[in-house]
Amino acid sequence: MTTKLLASSKSLRPLRGLRILAALSLLAASWQSARAQQTPAPAAAPAPNPAPNPANVEVHVLHVQGNVYMLVGAGGNITMQVGTDGVLLVDTGLPGTSDKVLAAIHSVTDEPIRYIIDTHVHPDHTGGNEALAKAGNTITGGNVVGDIGVSAGNQAAILAFQTVLDRMSAPTGQKAPTPQGAWPTETYTTPERKLFFNGEAVQVIHIPDAHTDGDSIVFFHRSDVISTGDIFITTHYPIVDMSRGGNIQGIIAGLNRIIELATPGPTDEGGTLIVPGHGRLCDQSDVVFYQEMVTIIRDRIQDMINKGMTLEQVKAARPTQDYDPRYGATTGIWTTDMFVEAVYKSLTKKD
Repeated sequence: MTTKLLASSKSLRPLRGLRILAALSLLAASWQSARAQQTPAPAAAPAPNPAPNPANVEVHVLHVQGNVYMLVGAGGNITMQVGTDGVLLVDTGLPGTSDKVLAAIHSVTDEPIRYIIDTHVHPDHTGGNEALAKAGNTITGGNVVGDIGVSAGNQAAILAFQTVLDRMSAPTGQKAPTPQGAWPTETYTTPERKLFFNGEAVQVIHIPDAHTDGDSIVFFHRSDVISTGDIFITTHYPIVDMSRGGNIQGIIAGLNRIIELATPGPTDEGGTLIVPGHGRLCDQSDVVFYQEMVTIIRDRIQDMINKGMTLEQVKAARPTQDYDPRYGATTGIWTTDMFVEAVYKSLTKKD
């Protein structure tokens, strides 16, 4: 059995002890910064493998709170809302993992999948679109896209910001990078899209030019859970996909919006719970720490740019040094150098 039902959110949600760990991490970072004046910083751990072998994948289920669950192991984190109306998924994981994602869903509910919301275009979040949409059904409405709307009632609706469809499809006569069955069947172009599903308001909010140019965050109001996509991750520095419209300023704007929407618990722990694109379940205080880290590094690099430093000089100055033990990587899909370069190019980009 590849699906494991974890403990309830009451036992696994962030606890006060996490703040102690965060404080210890800050102390360790400060010590590391001072020690680096005498000895080289240790090599950072590589970023996680973005494409595990589907045969080896195990999909775990964590009840977050209210109607919302978190599915982990299929690539990017998947957020699942369940109720008598059916199942709503935020993201669908990597290609080849859908059977195990379906088994995880069925360990919680037998209701059909009605909606899929894509937070952005990357295949570790959209790779299961076609298979999981075909496993569900819904009644379409709103801005149904072209001829794919004809058969959309026979599958779950796939909702995303318009640029996600633009990047998954292609102009007439050209080969699309993804199969048509994986494309969004409904798109939005306004700052947000609202649904009412399973007894609660679901707010889909576009964050312009952040991780990509098609990012959405999803706020489940009654359950008090936010699904962030890759605007917020806990595993490494933010990935700024500039080839698809990403920008560090948009990342920070997105983190600010998440903080604004979230409500802390009575001791700063708990309250609104946050499902990141990758990594562990979080709350508002975790996002605040991450936002402060990204903003500090952005400001350091901006100061170096103002002094006329080149990209290579900025990299040599190591503006991320005190955060590298926690978020840095020298190998993998997203290294520290790649992050610094993306920040530099974001801040020097000519409109």
